[in-house]
Amino acid sequence: MRLGIDIGGTKTAAVAIGADGDLSEQVRMPTGFGAEAVIETAVRTVARMTEIAGAGTSAFSSIGIGIPGAVDSDSGRVAHAVNLGLEGLDLGPRLADRLGVDVRIENDVKAAALGAHHLLAEREVPESMAYLNLGTGLAAGIVLDGRLLRGGHGVAGEIGHIPVDPTGERCACGQRGCLETLASGSAIARMWPTPSALPARDLFDAAEAGDDGAVRVRDRFLTGVGSAVRLLALTTDVDRIVIGGGLAALGESLLDGTHRILNGWAAESAFLASLDLTARVQVLPLGFPAAAVGAALVGADQWQKS
Repeated sequence: MRLGIDIGGTKTAAVAIGADGDLSEQVRMPTGFGAEAVIETAVRTVARMTEIAGAGTSAFSSIGIGIPGAVDSDSGRVAHAVNLGLEGLDLGPRLADRLGVDVRIENDVKAAALGAHHLLAEREVPESMAYLNLGTGLAAGIVLDGRLLRGGHGVAGEIGHIPVDPTGERCACGQRGCLETLASGSAIARMWPTPSALPARDLFDAAEAGDDGAVRVRDRFLTGVGSAVRLLALTTDVDRIVIGGGLAALGESLLDGTHRILNGWAAESAFLASLDLTARVQVLPLGFPAAAVGAALVGADQWQKS
């Protein structure tokens, strides 16, 4: 079995992939804050998965972890994972020492791209795919010709920090008007203040009910999503663009709204119409543990990287 662990800012999820490709029962638990707490979270997760498997850690042929931040996949070091309190941690080597098994580390969005590609491969075989993660922030993972694209400095796919409005809001990265300030959970929370625990759902429900202010904010958000899709298509020309992350829970409302924006642009541009962007976009099915599955694949080291 191959074990994959997705360590998020608030929760950690894990899944094992058997030799037949079937997924095990998923494990979820809270994520600790700070280096030692993150390590203990991972160790507890592995322990719980061994209980489910009814065997020791040696039952796993490989262990992979997806985690936010700047990840050096060769050394297993994680930096700038601010939501986890990590400014520099040799997570791979530390866990390997604790568990007695080699542990490979990957950025969570890139891991999710591999997991989403794995899901699609069960239905079709897209040679190239971009995974557009819409969560608190915005980022993408790109698989080209079956290879995970990292780039020369490991930041390939960080399209959330491409400025699209020089006079726009200040982004957490320090620039102004980044794509993330329009199409992300944090953008919705800023543009649509609400006491609701699910601001995005509250926004879409209010827009559907005819609230003019909600319609304006929703369409501004959807325009940002459409811009991200167009950007990925024009820069990578991938076969599929799969939307995932927390906001993917909006499901058909998100997909239909994005299609509407893309179709509007296509009606004004023969060039964009020729790209048939709407046919290349889909939303990841609810509940699929893309990052954990991708981490399991990273752990198995079966993916070539570039």
